[in-house]
Amino acid sequence: MVNIKKIVYSGLLLFIFGCKTAQQHQAAQPDADVVIVSQEEIQPKEVPSVFQMEVPRGPQPGAWRLPMYLPLIGQKGVALVVNQTSMVGSTHLADTLKALGVNLKVIFAPEHGFRGDADAGEKIEDSKDAKTGISLASLYGNKKKPSAQDLRDVQWVIFDIQDVGARFYTYISTLHYVMEACAELDKQLLILDRPNPNGHYVDGPMLQAAYKSFVGMHPVPVVHGLSMGEYARLVNGSGWLAGGKRCDLNIVPCAYYNHQTAYELPIKPSPNLPNNRAIYLYPSICFFEGTVASLGRGTDKQFQVLGHPDFPAGNYSFTPVPKPGAKQPPLEGKLCYGYDLSTLEPEALRKEAAINLDYLLNFYQQFPDKQGFFLKNNFIDKLAGSDALRIQIQKGWTAQQIKDSWQADLEQFKEVRRSYLIYPE
Repeated sequence: MVNIKKIVYSGLLLFIFGCKTAQQHQAAQPDADVVIVSQEEIQPKEVPSVFQMEVPRGPQPGAWRLPMYLPLIGQKGVALVVNQTSMVGSTHLADTLKALGVNLKVIFAPEHGFRGDADAGEKIEDSKDAKTGISLASLYGNKKKPSAQDLRDVQWVIFDIQDVGARFYTYISTLHYVMEACAELDKQLLILDRPNPNGHYVDGPMLQAAYKSFVGMHPVPVVHGLSMGEYARLVNGSGWLAGGKRCDLNIVPCAYYNHQTAYELPIKPSPNLPNNRAIYLYPSICFFEGTVASLGRGTDKQFQVLGHPDFPAGNYSFTPVPKPGAKQPPLEGKLCYGYDLSTLEPEALRKEAAINLDYLLNFYQQFPDKQGFFLKNNFIDKLAGSDALRIQIQKGWTAQQIKDSWQADLEQFKEVRRSYLIYPE
């Protein structure tokens, strides 16, 4: 474990011991050995001239703050964990660092691949990136954690992926395994943080240990309200890595961001979350992935429509067909009846700041074959984090009764969460 580090570049203090930022003063943290780069403002003149860019108003992802992390990595061997969202302005992080002479050794790709066009659950093959010539290694499928061989020439692992703030979105599971590899192999991890579009609230059932899977690895609620950097601090400080190990964790935080800041994602984070409306709906309607209903994969309204061929109600119909990111969509070629949520205003959905169970409960109540509604493999239990939600629905509980059953766990989690925040609430 590396202790205190001081690196000064362009007059900027590049670390803070004890995880106090310039905008946040709080008691000593459980992961006080984590290095959080200073939240000083970046001026365009400080960006290396090869990548001068116009910096728009609003939140700035950590990847954009090049002067804050280039001196940290120097000419040491670097691995990237990135996908299509890992942009510095209009240029991919891999291309940016390659052009700046950073010693890139390997690129790791999560679910959906390096360019983000693979189906959910599709196996990603190892290959080479045609543009940079750098080896690509998959962290999805049979291999979820970098090996000692993968990292043999690497001193720094840089993680830069846009998350959407839901426990079952698998990029935080990839983060866990990357942290674990770094802890086991004594590599330094640098997270270039990005805003969480669902970071303004905390809600949903907690995951129970017996239901741990790649779509839910940690005892957190469905909506955890943490950025990737904050989530990594929670994982580190809670001892959730194998053997209770701790990762040598460094974080470049976002600028001009707090948990109430709205953030319009410039690039869709995965093929079936095409816009902010889908991202805001996702924590509420992803439970349908554990049912026989379609969420619009194979349409142009992914995660914005609900339907099934046997659904007797609704005001909308659609037919899923093969599309990029949905080569074999559920209910392919079948006319589905249900609801169109694409008319809902994204800002109104954001202001709800809560999981809305009415979509799921109403669909279940109107579905003619209730015994056949949930998939036989009970995937809904993995999504919810236990079998409680499915059983409550089958017993006819109301949305309020179900949500009331979450509250004690949520209050306890919120108290823990506060200790790991980087940004003001």
